[in-house]
Amino acid sequence: MKKATFLLYSLTLLFACQGMNKEKAMASPPEQQHGVPCERADSLKFASVANHFSTVKNLPMPQLVAAVGKQFLGVPYVAQTLEHGEDEPLTVELEGLDCTTFAETALALARTLKSPKPDFAQFTRQLENIRYRGGKREGYTSRLHYFSDWIYDNEQKGLISQPTKTFGQPLDLNIDFMSTHPNSYPVLKANSDLVQTLALQEKEISGRSYYFVPKDEVKAKENRLQEGDLVGLATSISGLDVTHVGIVVIVNGRRHLMHASTVAMQVVISEVPLADFLQAKKSYTGILVARPIN
Repeated sequence: MKKATFLLYSLTLLFACQGMNKEKAMASPPEQQHGVPCERADSLKFASVANHFSTVKNLPMPQLVAAVGKQFLGVPYVAQTLEHGEDEPLTVELEGLDCTTFAETALALARTLKSPKPDFAQFTRQLENIRYRGGKREGYTSRLHYFSDWIYDNEQKGLISQPTKTFGQPLDLNIDFMSTHPNSYPVLKANSDLVQTLALQEKEISGRSYYFVPKDEVKAKENRLQEGDLVGLATSISGLDVTHVGIVVIVNGRRHLMHASTVAMQVVISEVPLADFLQAKKSYTGILVARPIN
């Protein structure tokens, strides 16, 4: 993409996004879009990343995901960026990320860059497809709230694979945290009728087969992890599958975690390798892995 084209593209996004407040930084469904309803800073961030990778978009998908993720190092951690009510608008937020939206954004941007028309509208379509069950946004309960469900659904859509099927071990899950703790979720607290739907989804999630690498085996098997793999940190907390999500990057031959950190309050690369990072918290039990595919 030539500089002149990038400038024109950036200006187009700038004018399309004027008048939006940060709380309203959401994209409407494609049939309702008139321009690009988003925060100007977010659209310009997209244009900057798209321009940066315009000549290297032929990288393998995992490597491209990691490279895109590194463009967000230093972006502030912001919690609950997707909590905007039962109707679940498509939130586009590139200047404030939590651990899940960071991973989703990197994957959606990488897939956008590899598409025939890598524009902002394509990015919102990719993001919606990744974030929601079957790629269809149909309210709060259509979002893939659990990372295990996210892995299953995106594998069905052909966006990721589970490499731990070959070098991990089965993981038994009994998912019910959201339905048993509705007051911890603003939308569920305000809409108790959604809890039963969540409970049925949790039962279905719990009945599937999943694979993970126990944390005591991660160091011995870390060479099986590729840069750009998306990992969920499995937990011993009852009713949950993972409590944190990030992207694998290689530093001096070791696998580290690039993630939106609640400690650093920004996107960072862990100072210690992933295997050591897991040992720092007793509740971490291992990793689930989703490998982006072309």
